[in-house]
Amino acid sequence: MSHDSLSRRTFVGGAAAATALGTLGITPAAVAARDRTAAARGIRRLPGGAPMLRAWQSQVDAYDALAHLSTNENPFGPSEKALEAMTYAFKYSMRYGYPDNNCQQRIADAHGVPRDHVLMGAGSGEILDVVGLTWLAHDKKVVGVEPSYGSVYSHATGIDADTILLPLEADYRQNIERMVDATNRNARDVGFVYLCNPNNPTGVTVTADEVAYLLDNIPEDIPVLIDEAYHHFVEDPAYEESLEYVRQGRRVIVARTFSKIYGMAAMRIGFAIAPPDMIAEMRNYSTGSVNALARWGAVASMDDEPAARRTLEHNRTWREQTRADLEALGYESIPSQTNFFMVDLRQPVAPIRRAFRERNVAVGRDFPPMLNHLRVSIGSEEEMGRFMNAFEDILKTPLMSSQSG
Repeated sequence: MSHDSLSRRTFVGGAAAATALGTLGITPAAVAARDRTAAARGIRRLPGGAPMLRAWQSQVDAYDALAHLSTNENPFGPSEKALEAMTYAFKYSMRYGYPDNNCQQRIADAHGVPRDHVLMGAGSGEILDVVGLTWLAHDKKVVGVEPSYGSVYSHATGIDADTILLPLEADYRQNIERMVDATNRNARDVGFVYLCNPNNPTGVTVTADEVAYLLDNIPEDIPVLIDEAYHHFVEDPAYEESLEYVRQGRRVIVARTFSKIYGMAAMRIGFAIAPPDMIAEMRNYSTGSVNALARWGAVASMDDEPAARRTLEHNRTWREQTRADLEALGYESIPSQTNFFMVDLRQPVAPIRRAFRERNVAVGRDFPPMLNHLRVSIGSEEEMGRFMNAFEDILKTPLMSSQSG
């Protein structure tokens, strides 16, 4: 195939889009019902009989018209089985003590731990906040790297705690020896250590040996929060999940979410896996605000492995294809083990991000100090085609190209 055929792709539309999505286990009816890909469905209008809804129509249309490549979402949403389960759960909309398909136990069973090792939250974001509220007092600090998932650090400063942030290495890896040293030098003040693995926004993993080194060389009473939101996507053989440390009773909290591989970002369900004494401490700060639909959808998602595998295959294909297309244009990107990657534009990304938005393509925000790197989430085939079209258009303009030399 020619480079032109790879990078300036024809948008998927009509029957072709329905066929492409069907290979991912998503039927045309489900696509239409859930307003998924704009090229496949056109724009689905809000109900015409409600003036308040009609007032929102232009905003809804503008949102639907975007290629959503900014927040690491699954472009296909929940699987068909999860949708069926959530539709069934609507019957409990008016209830408090509703059946939840034994969600907490099913999560525990799927991860090989007892039920009392699991705490659910409204996405892993709530779990990260709960960890902060549990172990960060006003005089405590969280140790981590920058850039990483910054909400942990902003939450710490918001509750009058502090941060000890280390830079990434030249190859964008987290320096675990330096993290150990910083923790030990400040041990009396450290509330917990934060390790995002794979890291967001770089997509780079920390190896199993490095995680072991961290845990074995800091005081055993200091909690370590390991954020594994993207663990499903990892193919690096040197990587291992960290659940075994929880089973050993180490002071480790593993945070996970249904927002990524399972496409349930808007439903807000995530969970922590930790020793039961730590779960008990965290429960004091947890709202327990996971709704009925999310619980039923989560159980069904875990039971639908073929849908998850199809999503992984799509992600791998379009991540590597897009990275190759960008390299052919002269732009290197960081090898990623996630559903996003970072491309080095060799110039500040802020004006380029605005140029993408003018073309109805949403891409990632700034991640200081990597202000020349643009984070790109993996969307549908149609969205990745729109991204490449916009990229070539933007980077060929006199302003942008003159800055990139």
